[in-house]
Amino acid sequence: MATSTPTFQPLYRQIKALLERSLDAGEWAPGAAIPSESDLARRFGASQGTVRKAIAALASENLVVRRQGKGTFVATHTEEATSLFRFLRIRRNDEASEYPASRVIDLRRTRASAEAARVLELKAGDPVHVIRRVLEYGGEPAVLDEITLPAGLFRGITKAKLDAYQGSMYSFFETQFGVRMVKAREKLRAVAADAASAKLLGVKTGEPVLAVDRVTSTYGGRPVEWRRGLCTTKRYHYFNEIG
Repeated sequence: MATSTPTFQPLYRQIKALLERSLDAGEWAPGAAIPSESDLARRFGASQGTVRKAIAALASENLVVRRQGKGTFVATHTEEATSLFRFLRIRRNDEASEYPASRVIDLRRTRASAEAARVLELKAGDPVHVIRRVLEYGGEPAVLDEITLPAGLFRGITKAKLDAYQGSMYSFFETQFGVRMVKAREKLRAVAADAASAKLLGVKTGEPVLAVDRVTSTYGGRPVEWRRGLCTTKRYHYFNEIG
């Protein structure tokens, strides 16, 4: 008969999990300073070195940002200089660091398909919002996104609000709805552009495009966005840095 063995976690990882739980609960808002290492050490009854290691682990996952001489702050998508390119993997072939313009095509409220429900950990038929938007470099379409969001987390979202917001979509989700995207996993494959997608991307029907399937999660690994993107690779490419 199989027996389960207790899993031991180092103390710093236990403290990291407690800090992440506090971030999820909104104890410290995005951009706000978290308590000092000495204060956290007293809070958790641990050494300052153990707390420092827990904070370093959070920083390595881009959940907090350390600033020399100032302290540690909750990472935020509103800090465009540091966050713009973290989740944006489609780049220009000439390597110019241009951030694309976002043009929202439409937004509709519908019910989650079986696949959307599985990916977002919902029940089939639960309400979701679906956004279609095009990313453009210099007015030229590069990416067509279809973004599915749980309606319960994004109450009151409208196309007008999306159009009016000046900043990235993840910054919009964070500031307007309190939903912070912290991690993503992606799958890539080549597909042929269908007629509708080809028209929006300015390519021929049947032309190969890169399909990027992304599931984005917030604290605790909870999925909060399912994004399917089609990218034309005539003048653009997918970029990733390892190590």
